[in-house]
Amino acid sequence: MPFSEPGKTKFQVDLRRHLRNQGICDNLVHLICEIAEASKYVINAVRTGDLGVAGTSNLYGEEQLALDVLSDRIIKKRLIHSGVVCNIASEEMDEIFQAQADADGLYSVAYDPLDGSSLVDVNLAVGTIVSIYEGCNLLQKGRNQVAAMYILYGPRVSMVYSVGKGVHEFTMNHLMEYTLSRENITMQDEGNIYAPGGLRNKYQQGTEQFVRYLEEKGAKLRYSGGFVPDINQVIMKGKGIFMYPALNGSPNGKLRLLFELNAMAFLVENAGGAATDGRQPILDLEPHSLDQRAPVYIGCKADVVKAMEFVSRN
Repeated sequence: MPFSEPGKTKFQVDLRRHLRNQGICDNLVHLICEIAEASKYVINAVRTGDLGVAGTSNLYGEEQLALDVLSDRIIKKRLIHSGVVCNIASEEMDEIFQAQADADGLYSVAYDPLDGSSLVDVNLAVGTIVSIYEGCNLLQKGRNQVAAMYILYGPRVSMVYSVGKGVHEFTMNHLMEYTLSRENITMQDEGNIYAPGGLRNKYQQGTEQFVRYLEEKGAKLRYSGGFVPDINQVIMKGKGIFMYPALNGSPNGKLRLLFELNAMAFLVENAGGAATDGRQPILDLEPHSLDQRAPVYIGCKADVVKAMEFVSRN
């Protein structure tokens, strides 16, 4: 007797096959698959690694690596050996690393290897965020990205990516292979959840008024302290808004444009949402340094527009 009836078994689409169906070049397919492969080693480190601080020693006197540093080394090594990357920038590095000289068909990658790494020791979800650009110039507008993705290390490991043709989710199975779980994810125009970062007593007047507006319309507060899980919640539920606004004393907020905001803004826009710093789209901001930060309101379009209305009153 057959294990399943013909036509009843769900057809599994793996990552490489899905990427090839996107009509992108082989080098970009290869690069995204290499990052996905690196994530398998990162999740292993998260699940099994020591939670010590970088520079401390373990029982055997060997130097211990903090998980964010170890994750950075794993991803960087994979990118270098991919053969399709020229420049690499990471939140863990002080300057751009040149993997090879500029040449046709190569890409530059900016990434946050383990966003929210401080949450690991209390067993909350963390993630990797990646932006990919053609050529060797990393300091360009996020709208020029050819691909963006994040990998969420939670109860399940999932990867969400876009090459500008929809937003797609893959889930890691028991064989550590990524298979398609949701395709062409779209967001509603307005949501009923919000995730507000930063100390509320440091909010500027416009942001405080926006939060009151959300509370009055019955929006539920859903904030984990991790950028990746919070954005994943907004995208997967298709509703809501995340914000880390300008604060009194920190007018540029906390999140970095190159390593965190550009990738997430690219994904959310491709899902039908929006992302702004309160004045203009995140993807139109011109980066001038690796460490550049910006306030962010990201999620459903109508909520983001409303946030801009309140913030512009400051």
